[in-house]
Amino acid sequence: MTGADWVWGGLLTAGAAFEVWALRNATSGDTLSESTRRWFRVHTRAGAVVFAGLWTGFAVWFLAHILG
Repeated sequence: MTGADWVWGGLLTAGAAFEVWALRNATSGDTLSESTRRWFRVHTRAGAVVFAGLWTGFAVWFLAHILG
């Protein structure tokens, strides 16, 4: 394994651990989904459109990047 593998693995593990902790506690608003909704203000039409556009663009780029 390379150093980058350890760093990316650590970041993903830390993120997953925090998400599990957030799901198990009673605090509202601390999961990744809740935070994303808040950051992009998806309760508004403009926020939902911006998020959908960015997410779709990222997904298309990433798929092409990985498969290409």
